[in-house]
Amino acid sequence: MPLALPLGTDDLTRCRFAISPLCQTHEALRMLRRPSRHGYHRSWLRRMRRTVTGLDLAPLWLFMPPPGGYTPDFLGAPPDEPYPCFEDELARMRATDPALAYAEMTRSLACTPGLAESPRGRAALDDPAATVQRLADLTELAWHVLLAPDWPRHRAVLEADIAHRSRQAADGGLDALLTGLHPAVDWAGHTLTLRRYVDVPDAQRPDGRGVLLMPSVFVWPDVVSGFARPWQPTVIYPARGMGRLHTEPVPHPPEALARLLGHQRAAVLAGLSGPSSTTELARRHRLAPSTVSAHLSVLREAGLLVSRRQGHYVLYGRTALGDALAAGDVRPEVC
Repeated sequence: MPLALPLGTDDLTRCRFAISPLCQTHEALRMLRRPSRHGYHRSWLRRMRRTVTGLDLAPLWLFMPPPGGYTPDFLGAPPDEPYPCFEDELARMRATDPALAYAEMTRSLACTPGLAESPRGRAALDDPAATVQRLADLTELAWHVLLAPDWPRHRAVLEADIAHRSRQAADGGLDALLTGLHPAVDWAGHTLTLRRYVDVPDAQRPDGRGVLLMPSVFVWPDVVSGFARPWQPTVIYPARGMGRLHTEPVPHPPEALARLLGHQRAAVLAGLSGPSSTTELARRHRLAPSTVSAHLSVLREAGLLVSRRQGHYVLYGRTALGDALAAGDVRPEVC
């Protein structure tokens, strides 16, 4: 049977979005574990296979069973705030109650016959507190190797997804939002149903805290739901635009815009289709961060960009005038 999440009034009024770098790190690890299922990110997989050569990630993969198996929720617990930083999430993971960690790890190991009784399984369960710290150390390493260099770009995709779905909710209400999450997600009779997800007797049911919705770059083609207590019910779904994340070419600005602003500055403006950081733009345009920073300052002073701080990053986006210039749609009277 599929997983059914009946939502009461309190749940509906408390549905919220979040972006979790910790969760994304573990989804990236799962992709490396099962690369044949994730054709959208072949270039990323090729690059990361070389990057992780020599790293011993086996202790983490021990708790990432085949599809349909259970991964301990403390590895990527639902965040309490919408945009947590990785360091805060990692500290929360390190503080996991050893009794809870033991229960979740036991459940995960049971998904693979004989694994709990193997030397590796027994060693992990004999000292759950030490195992949590070891897994946290490896997670921190995986974050810095797999995601941190590209995180501003990943985050921009996730933020753009949330902005799109928020507009869906504003235009069509929760019905439009929930029915549009994924083809395998149904919404009818106040029940959110994940058709590709197997129900289990002790699945966490909505209890008035609402359902946490988290877009993911790496979860495709699946939809994932956390169901171990005491965590908040969560649905992790593929983010819109994630297929273009590692395949977008260097942006080429319109010729007239390039003559007006200079090619590099025009390219930076034209390429800002979503919120982006200086680091991300430097990587995308293959320019030095200092060069991009200088271009961004000029464009912002000209009223073509706005900036806002989001956690540890400053994200830049086009103004309405910047959009019009990038699209070649500025009338003389606008200037």
